[in-house]
Amino acid sequence: VAMYYGFTPIETPMLEQEEVFTASIGIGTDAIDKEMYSLKTKGGDHLALRPEHTAGTMRAYIENGMQSLPQPVMLYNYGPSFRHDNPQRGRYRQFYQFDLDVFGSEKSIVDALVIKTAVTILEEAGAKNLVVKINSIGDKESKTAYLKELVSYYKKHLSGLSPLDRERLKTNPMRILDSKDPKTKEINENAPDAISSLNPISKKHFKEVIESLDSMNITYTIDKNLVRGLSYYTHTVFEITEESENSDQSPLTIAGGGRYDYLGKTLGFKKDLPAMGMAIG
Repeated sequence: VAMYYGFTPIETPMLEQEEVFTASIGIGTDAIDKEMYSLKTKGGDHLALRPEHTAGTMRAYIENGMQSLPQPVMLYNYGPSFRHDNPQRGRYRQFYQFDLDVFGSEKSIVDALVIKTAVTILEEAGAKNLVVKINSIGDKESKTAYLKELVSYYKKHLSGLSPLDRERLKTNPMRILDSKDPKTKEINENAPDAISSLNPISKKHFKEVIESLDSMNITYTIDKNLVRGLSYYTHTVFEITEESENSDQSPLTIAGGGRYDYLGKTLGFKKDLPAMGMAIG
């Protein structure tokens, strides 16, 4: 399915320099703080088993001069990832991810194409009752404005936050929106939403993504609390869940992703590199 939509395969190593992940995913994210398997070699190198594929694929794109190819460069890869955390339902410490990544285009149609490809793959694999949840956290300017509002809101409700969420307030406030703590969940119901902080450029981008999904007949819901766990996201963020027939079981997120236009610079690219991707776990 990925090849049909124009993606070509790439394979990246399971073991990378640790800073590929610490620089890109961000301190204060679960993937780095408590889930990454890292090790020091006899030669003193700090390495890590990849907790996800995007950062390694981006590193490969930069190191191998793929920016001189016709853009966008559309890649897919598949293989094991490793996370140390206590596995929840449907999760493993060694798990497989199928990734799609598009580098070198800021066009909104790319966001819709990635979502369309993901939905098609899942449906062809037999998934039923898929729900696409989508949100936008905007560009750097919008994200900064949103973070300011979010922090001041949480400071007013500090006493209700769990110790972990108070810690997140210092390191990565957006992660609080993803909290599993019942009290925090209640506080989150009235938290400011990212869409209200979008500047005109970000609003236009999000509107175009939604219109493209409409024209492709993809059913989605806008989820104002959706931010995704890794700090490199910008603009569009989305998750695909499978609603279970059994109503007392919470829906399982089977795919997710978003745009990450500033990740390239973090990994040493000379300027911002527009990119969009997703992973099926």
